[in-house]
Amino acid sequence: MTAADLENVVAGLRQARLEWRERHRLREPRGRELPSAELLEAVVCGLRGVLFPLRLGPPDLRAEVEDFYIGHQLDTQLQTLRQQALLELRYVDPQADEAALAAQAQGLVAEFARALPGIRRLLDTDVLAAYQGDPAARSVDEVLLCYPGIEAMIHHRLAHQLYRLGVPLLARIVAERAHARTGIDIHPGARIGPGLFIDHGTGVVIGETAVIGERVRIYQAVTLGARSFPTDEQGQIRKGAPRHPVVEDDVVIYAGATILGRITLGRGSTIGGNVWLTRSVPPGSQVTQAQAV
Repeated sequence: MTAADLENVVAGLRQARLEWRERHRLREPRGRELPSAELLEAVVCGLRGVLFPLRLGPPDLRAEVEDFYIGHQLDTQLQTLRQQALLELRYVDPQADEAALAAQAQGLVAEFARALPGIRRLLDTDVLAAYQGDPAARSVDEVLLCYPGIEAMIHHRLAHQLYRLGVPLLARIVAERAHARTGIDIHPGARIGPGLFIDHGTGVVIGETAVIGERVRIYQAVTLGARSFPTDEQGQIRKGAPRHPVVEDDVVIYAGATILGRITLGRGSTIGGNVWLTRSVPPGSQVTQAQAV
């Protein structure tokens, strides 16, 4: 490629950016305005070590310096998270007072940090559910180190807290990093109780407004999705409306099942493989392709 060709490509890309900004009435940016997926991935990696230091922390970590390592990691990762949260808050409200935005970012990151012990306890229930539910699992450590469902849940428990605290873009970036790594797609808005076991996991989809109770087991290629998308008077999709299933405690959903709409799977129900379900079922139901009992 000649220098002239390169200049033409650069000019063409500049024109494409200008057209996009004009079409969407965006102001000319002064620099990077959005959070960084790479930095957030590093934050999650550091927080994995904070949550499970002698399992997911550095390979040379010793028990006698465990607390020191956790304190150092927390300080480092929370500072980065605060900076990324500030970028999102500023992007959402560019006219807001900078000092107020900085204080808001600091406050939400402090609340996020205070939630970490509870997140660790929730993840312990997920690890135990996988160990107890899979006869191939030899130890809880094997589950924590190897199972994609647990990796997805570590990301989700962190992302859901960010979502609750009002930084949904950061939450979505964290969730999508897990999706890319594991093939498990959990929207950070989904509310998931303790003890979720996602077995194998590839192709699992859990939508934004899904609600999952305690001790639920989900196999690969299961979808908890929306059946339709409500719209407003202008025909635009309404954001955030409840549209995904409610899965009560102790439900098992086998591979390939597709559960759509704001329906309820009653407590203790079993949904067979490859079932397509768009209606609620009472507690204790057994639903298969051939029959519903």
